[in-house]
Amino acid sequence: MKIAIGADHAGFALKEELKKLLAQAGESIQDLGTHAAEPTDYPDQARAVAEAVASGKADCGLLVCGTGIGMAIAANKIAGVRAAVCHDATTARLAREHNDANVLCLGARIVGPGVAEDAVRAWLGARFAGGRHERRVDKIRSLERKP
Repeated sequence: MKIAIGADHAGFALKEELKKLLAQAGESIQDLGTHAAEPTDYPDQARAVAEAVASGKADCGLLVCGTGIGMAIAANKIAGVRAAVCHDATTARLAREHNDANVLCLGARIVGPGVAEDAVRAWLGARFAGGRHERRVDKIRSLERKP
């Protein structure tokens, strides 16, 4: 699986740790920044990852900032992206199973590395359940503004 990954300065250290986990799992990683801990604006990385996912250049995305909230707000502006802020393995799994989330957003100031790793494993291991959830995800898709 090809995973686009990005972070701002607040999420940089956790992004680097998660890259190790993904590499050990044999995933293909496309790191879209930031590449240092200097201050940066999270919408830039959110856009880069979201556009990679929406265009099919990446199968899914992973974004990390201080809370995950800003990244999710920005990423969700890109048509075709369903970015979810998750705080643990359960919310990550359900975001994928129920909402067909294709971008996982984590808050480095909210979850520690161990919880973040568990969330990433759960999210990558889950699949969209379809069924009754398909109708709801279709309604989400219908809300997207077309350029």
